[in-house]
Amino acid sequence: MTQIVNADFSNAHHAGAIVELLNEYAMDEMGGGQQLSDFVKKNLITAISKRNDVHVVLAFVEDAPAGVAICIEGFSTFACQPLLNIHDLAVAEKFRGQGISKLLIAQVEQVAIGLGCCKITLEVLEGNHRARKLYKSTGFAGYELGSTTGTAMMLQKKL
Repeated sequence: MTQIVNADFSNAHHAGAIVELLNEYAMDEMGGGQQLSDFVKKNLITAISKRNDVHVVLAFVEDAPAGVAICIEGFSTFACQPLLNIHDLAVAEKFRGQGISKLLIAQVEQVAIGLGCCKITLEVLEGNHRARKLYKSTGFAGYELGSTTGTAMMLQKKL
């Protein structure tokens, strides 16, 4: 049986699941191919539990950690409303193909509605065809203002 829950950072089972699933994602080619640093493993839960704008949804199959969606609130100035960004979405390899990612996204949508968000955003690697297919099937589309300006791109500058 699959259970979808909003994570409780003070629950040791939830905290362990978040770190375990995020680490598995980090080691995947689509997550960078390297495990999380010891610093991140040790401090992530403490750091995110101090933030009111981080929301985590977990999937468990028979009590085993199966999937995670780590979301961070943002704000749309054009809509003057909050938005929710899916920063990380991952399903453990042994549970892939069972519809868990769709269940996670459905719960993220409920969290976003509860927060009064105007939209949910996410970033996806161009070469992650499986994820792109999932996102399209759940209603996500490229962000563009008009046909002449093109689709928005995600950029970063490391500090």
